[in-house]
Amino acid sequence: MAFKMTFRWYGENDKVTLDDIRQIPCVQGVVSAIYDVPVGEVWPEENIARLKKLANDKGLTFEVVESVPVHEDIKLGNANAARLIENYKENVRRLGKAGVKCICYNFMPVFDWLRSNLAKELPDGSNALAYDHETVLKMNPLTSELSLPGWDASYTREGLKELLEQYKDIDDEKLWENMTVFLKEVIPVAEESGIKMAIHPDDPPWGIFGLPRVIIDEKNLKRFLSIVDSPSNGITLCTGSLGVNPMNNLVSMIKTCKGRMPFVHLRNIKITGDHCFEESGHLSEKGSLDMYDIIKALYDGGFDGYVRPDHGRMIWGETGRAGYGLYDRALGAMYLQGIIEAVEKNAEKK
Repeated sequence: MAFKMTFRWYGENDKVTLDDIRQIPCVQGVVSAIYDVPVGEVWPEENIARLKKLANDKGLTFEVVESVPVHEDIKLGNANAARLIENYKENVRRLGKAGVKCICYNFMPVFDWLRSNLAKELPDGSNALAYDHETVLKMNPLTSELSLPGWDASYTREGLKELLEQYKDIDDEKLWENMTVFLKEVIPVAEESGIKMAIHPDDPPWGIFGLPRVIIDEKNLKRFLSIVDSPSNGITLCTGSLGVNPMNNLVSMIKTCKGRMPFVHLRNIKITGDHCFEESGHLSEKGSLDMYDIIKALYDGGFDGYVRPDHGRMIWGETGRAGYGLYDRALGAMYLQGIIEAVEKNAEKK
């Protein structure tokens, strides 16, 4: 049983370097992906090999990919879906051949996360990602100039409107249906390739702009895991994504998903109102989640997989990719490792 501490790295263009990451004492490996290949296309084997070599040359493993994006046509279940699923399966095979053990992905329509503010100033002078539901509700992407973090980087406004129109006939049940087609094709390939697929929860875990959201609560996690009953069909337990809904009991979810969580994103959030939150430091007392209870539940359930600190604040004057600076995530990694050590040693003494 082990917690394998990892760190998200966005490749050679990331301001956070592998030399930075290797100096965080508890970090064993990086979580990365191929970022210069269009979504839906096959990743060249030489690109995968290069990424692995870059990590290994710095003494770091490359065993977790985040992510292999699922093309919108697969989520929509249209005429292009079958071809794109075949491409996805080939990517799984190639990553397994390269020694990857876990693939994190999501099935969120249009965007894979949404915030209303990328740099909300917190009382200590740091800034963090935040979400205000009223701000989001005041915007209509079909009739106005939508400008929200998480959207504009991926789509032109006209392209976004067109894509949202395509989702008009896709409700939750239709999305479940399309996801089931995907899973029944991909999971057997993952099994053969020695890879555990780990779906990321919807972020935030509630409906926005009429789009379907299904990986949102314990009931739906159970449903998801039952679609293909295999260790290769698992969950990325993201405490920050699921934890913003106070009705979600993370300790209960950990018990429900026992043996089916190859990857865990450990981060704290502070609930600031109904459907409103900000991303605090990882420390339990700074947010709404008890990180000790979460890690102890993982340990008690025999967790054996990969963990990483997730979104961090920008502190000490650092600038860069929102949520993915070096300093606060490094603090988070060490804080989480301290809890892990305490939980493990307390258990040994009993």
